[in-house]
Amino acid sequence: MTPYSISQLFIVKFVKNIRETFVLSLRKLLFLGRYKELIIFPRWRILVQTKNRAVVGILLMVFLFFVILMVFATFTVKVFNDESKVFDSQNKRGQIAVIEVSGPIMQAKETVELLEKAEKDKSVKAIILRINSPGGAVGPTQEIYEEIRRIDSAYNPEDKTASGKPIYASFDAIAASGGYYLGAAARKIYASPGTLTGSIGVIMNFTDLSKVFEYFKVKQTPVKAGKYKDIGSPHRSMTNEESGLMNKMIQVVHKQFMRDIEATRKEKLTKEILELAQGQIFSGEEAKELGLVDELGSLWKAGRDIHKELNLEGEFALKYIKKKKKSGFWDLVDNLDQATTNIRLSTMVNYMPMLIFGK
Repeated sequence: MTPYSISQLFIVKFVKNIRETFVLSLRKLLFLGRYKELIIFPRWRILVQTKNRAVVGILLMVFLFFVILMVFATFTVKVFNDESKVFDSQNKRGQIAVIEVSGPIMQAKETVELLEKAEKDKSVKAIILRINSPGGAVGPTQEIYEEIRRIDSAYNPEDKTASGKPIYASFDAIAASGGYYLGAAARKIYASPGTLTGSIGVIMNFTDLSKVFEYFKVKQTPVKAGKYKDIGSPHRSMTNEESGLMNKMIQVVHKQFMRDIEATRKEKLTKEILELAQGQIFSGEEAKELGLVDELGSLWKAGRDIHKELNLEGEFALKYIKKKKKSGFWDLVDNLDQATTNIRLSTMVNYMPMLIFGK
């Protein structure tokens, strides 16, 4: 039995004893005198003598003490959680890890943690990044790209002490813009013929609401230190100089995008990267003809090919690595905090987005 299970059983038994004491105390209160009011607590119906304030006070103190103990027990159980409780590895027999990237890429933390988990897992011989994303913010996408390159570049089949793992990419329904950016970091890309990919480009959206504010007679008076501090503000039109500055920055990020693709695929492309990086959307079949994709096939075809390529022993199986879902009190608080963060990020996207969305 693990230390975690022993501690958990101890806490459960402790809380159970407290609860029994609490119930016994409540039952004793029923014989104190006449009762004129019915108060309903969860699971218990208790008659309380309204004239006896001391009894009511003691009852409330016991109840409060019980609640505090429950919170303490939940927190203590959480403390005993270790890394094995954070990650969930489905199909432990699999030697090929699958890490899923789904939806807009707005944060790098979770994907990077899963990559590091797969890297440290000695039973994992290769990693497949399963991408189903239209793109996302530039910064997080580049952070994940760098982590993929680090792990993949460190792989050396001749050196048994090497910590790296070969990383492959498998495109789902869509892997556009930032989604393709991540795929380009892998040593080989698989996609279905109908997968939507490409959209290699950068976009920023600004909304000029100055006429709307003028119509409703709303005037903003910014107080700023720095000539360009309110650049892109919805309360006024952007000047030609400001527009030029933003376009210059966009071009720099666009060059970074193209440079990172060429770092791994320059010899595979059938056309110049600048011609392919104008935001066009390609099907998986078209992308293969252009050298943006290596093979046409599903996730399972990719897994079987990798199993054969690396001469892995045993039966082919995929091992999904995910963050474990939790339902504890403090995990609920964490989830609420994460939801708030996501809403805040969505709001930021509407006002100052620097995105590589596949649109």
